[in-house]
Amino acid sequence: MGAQLNPYIMSEDARTQAAFYKQALGGQIHSIKTFGEVPGTPEAAKDKVMHMVLTVAGNNTLLFSDSFEPVTRTRSINLALSYESEFEARTAYEKLAEGGVNKYPFELQPWGAYYGEIVDQFGVTWQIVKQ
Repeated sequence: MGAQLNPYIMSEDARTQAAFYKQALGGQIHSIKTFGEVPGTPEAAKDKVMHMVLTVAGNNTLLFSDSFEPVTRTRSINLALSYESEFEARTAYEKLAEGGVNKYPFELQPWGAYYGEIVDQFGVTWQIVKQ
């Protein structure tokens, strides 16, 4: 018996954010459920995403929902992607950095791996590593 841990991203615009990650990392949206599928949902919220499943960078699953509360940013959790290919890692870093902030350039580090860190345009911190 085991468990799978998946990041669940509460978003101000889940569709736009998921589309950005799909383009930047390669991937596929597998399902979208809206709040409109729940009886009694106010008209203004019917098109909002209740639950979305996106796979990126191979077989990594990200889950999304539109938040009804303000989305706050925090440093306590980062998303880390490890690649076997420097080219793939560098490409992911560059695409995720579009519209975001480069915190640490993607470079060879003293410990022997390539590493870079960015905060994307949605405020999510990504650590990109090539082992």
